[in-house]
This record gives sequence, C-alpha cells and structure tokens, in this order.
Amino acid sequence: MDLTGKKALVVGLGKTGLALCRFLTAQGASVTATDSSPAGSLTAALEALQGLPLTLEVGVPEPATWPEQDLIVLSPGVAPELPWLQEAAKRGTPVLGDLEVASHFFRLPVLAISGTNGKTTTTTLVGELLRASGRHPLVGGNIGTPLVEMVAAQNQADSLVVEISSFQLDTAPSFHAQAAALLNVSADHLDRYPDLQAYARSKAGLFRNQTPADLAILNADDPLVAGLAPTLPSRVYFFSQHNPQICGAWLAGDSLHIRLASGLAAALPVKDIKLTAGHDLENIMAALLLALEMGADIDACAQVLNRFGGLPHRLEWVAEVAGVDFYDDSKGTNVGAVVRALEYFDRPIVLIAGGRDKGGDYAPLVPLVRQKVRQLVLLGEAKEAMAAALHGQAPIRLAADLPEAVRLAAAAARPGDVVLLSPACSSFDMFHDYAERGRVFQQAVKELRHG
Repeated sequence: MDLTGKKALVVGLGKTGLALCRFLTAQGASVTATDSSPAGSLTAALEALQGLPLTLEVGVPEPATWPEQDLIVLSPGVAPELPWLQEAAKRGTPVLGDLEVASHFFRLPVLAISGTNGKTTTTTLVGELLRASGRHPLVGGNIGTPLVEMVAAQNQADSLVVEISSFQLDTAPSFHAQAAALLNVSADHLDRYPDLQAYARSKAGLFRNQTPADLAILNADDPLVAGLAPTLPSRVYFFSQHNPQICGAWLAGDSLHIRLASGLAAALPVKDIKLTAGHDLENIMAALLLALEMGADIDACAQVLNRFGGLPHRLEWVAEVAGVDFYDDSKGTNVGAVVRALEYFDRPIVLIAGGRDKGGDYAPLVPLVRQKVRQLVLLGEAKEAMAAALHGQAPIRLAADLPEAVRLAAAAARPGDVVLLSPACSSFDMFHDYAERGRVFQQAVKELRHG
C-alpha cells in the first residue's frame, strides 16, 4: 500500500485514531482528521496532534472534505454504516480500518485472537508463553498498542500477537493471519449488528484469507465456532473442556492435554495451573496451541501457567469485608461474560449489573439468577430493562450510581457471600471505559473497609 501523496481522512480521534494520524503522515499521506465530538471534549487529542501536518474537521457529524479523499480510515468504534461513509463506499472511495492499513505493512507471522469473551487474557498469555520460551513477540491490537504502532517495531520481534475485534474485522477485507483462534461467540454488540448470526459472521472474518498452510483454532464446545470448521481452507485445531481431540487441546481427568500435528504431546496437571475456572482453561488451551505452534517450549509454558493470575477487572478479587468477598468483573460487558462469572461461584451472590444496553437478551441470566443470586443491584441506563427481564428471579434494588450500588450490595450480603460486579453492559453511560468503572468499584469497596 503506497500512501505517498494520497488524501486520507482519519475518522475518530481516540487512541487508535491518533496513532493513524501519525502513521499516515509519516507514510507521506495528506491527512485530514475528523471527530464528531465537540472540540472542547477533544483537548487532549488536539494537543497530541500539534506539530503534525494535517487538517482538522471536528465537532461536525459529517466532514465537508470526505468527497475529496482517496481513502477513509476508521477507528474501530466508528460504524461504517454511517450514511456518508456508505455514500463514500458507493462512489468507490476505500473505507478501511486500522487493521487493514497496518496489515499491508506487516512482515512477520501474525497470531490473531478474537472472541466475545477472553480475548485480551488469551492475547496477553500468548505473549507471556512466547517470551518465556525465548521468543520475541510484539503484542497489541485491540489491546494496548495500536496496530499501526506495531509496524515500526517489527525489526525487534519475530511474531505479531494481536487481539482483533469484530469491528476491526468488518473493515479489513485483506487481513491475513497465519494462525488465528476464535474463542467463543455469544450475543454482544447487538446495538451494532442486526442479530447474533450477523455478529458471528463478522467474527468468522478472522479466517477470511487463510490458506491450507495456515492454522485455525476453534472452540469445539461452542456450536457457532465449531460449525465454521468445514468452511475453512486452513488446518484446524480444536480445544474442548469435554472431549479428546485428534489435534488440539482438551481436559481429561486432572490434566490439560495437548497434541499437535508435529507429534508434540503433553499433559499438564491442572493443579499446577493458577487459573482453573472453566473459561480460564479454555483461554489457556487456545493460548497454548498458538504459542506451541510458533515454537514455544512446553516446560517454559508450564512455568508461566503456574504463576499467571489473569488481568485486572476480570473476576478480580478485591477484598473481604465483614466475611463477604468482593469481586470486580467490570470487563463482563455482555450477557455471556456474566453467565461465566455466575457459574464460577458456588455460594450466594449479590450481583451488581447494568450500564449502557448493547441490545443483548438478558434471558440467559434467568436460571442462574434464580439459582445463585441473593439480590440484584441494578444501575445505569439499562437498569429498568434488566429489572423487567429478571423480575421475580431475585429481589431487585436500583442504585443511582456505583458507590451506592456497592453500599446496597454490602447491606444485602451475608458472611460467606460474594458481591460481584459483572455488568452485562458497556460502561459508557457513566464511565470512560470498563477500567474506570472497575476502579470506582474497588475504591467504593475500600471505603467500606475503612468506613
């Protein structure tokens, strides 16, 4: 992709948008940057762009210069269905995402991870497994380092380990991963996709350009994922919590088993693995398959699994207060994640949930709430909808904000119970992101301890 002299419009000035502005100008493009947010809310972004030779169009829903552009590059959160972007595409202007642009400059093998839940943990773990084996991966994408920033660092690495969202796949028609893992697919982002099937098709784009020389890693226990296997040209490894695999990973007895086409076979005692929840073991199996296929050492991997404790805001234990354990699962932004969180505990739960509705169906929560939840504490824009969907399954209290929700949950809990923040919703009605929501929760718990 030769960008020299091309007129490029960058849409969205978040972290990825800023990285795109820097990358495209460095490649010789004539860049215009736009964001529909008011200029007053973009102070930090505009300061970051100072000194770059570009034009700004901010605070407008539709930039006036879009018909003049040679290409339009979207940040992941920008919907390509916007009318002016649809019109640009009809006129023949390429409307691409950061993944598409970056992938034209990748020179190293790409290991890609996607899924509704668990992709950040799995991506991080693949990087840890490879580093422990003496390899030099670059880790980024939808996690941490923007994809275009990884391009310049390739000389110091031997592989690219990237977390990929469905939004990124939607605008990356030529992206090619030499090895890719799809962890699971459950209802999410249905405020953006018309139905679950459309969302699943988006996720399947992870394998769009694979060849027989490439590797696809699929969850055998997820019908939407496993059903892709006959359609893929690539080699397939499965992972499963229940059934042995010809090539792949599975649980049997007290061990996690691995078998690769190369002949490598191993059994790792589960007791020697720090994360042992069912969803954690799925992530671990996928990560092992990716890392071992890239030449990781099984003994080094075992040492990593013995100490790897997961990431913040993902079923993270915060504190015990008056005999009650408080857990931060702020990253549980969809119903499937909350189902997994509720399944993890074998004692009564006071569940704090709610936020900005993503169009999902709360019905899968009903049996677990009825069985496990002592009380629901709901907040945010979705609280009324969640209360209606879960009416009669557990007592419900509504909270004005997260600190109040923590206080109400603490009052309802009994010694031995769990207070769990697992929202099933995005955070954007009240917070900048899920991490800020998690920090506010943890601070409220600390105030309980010292109150």
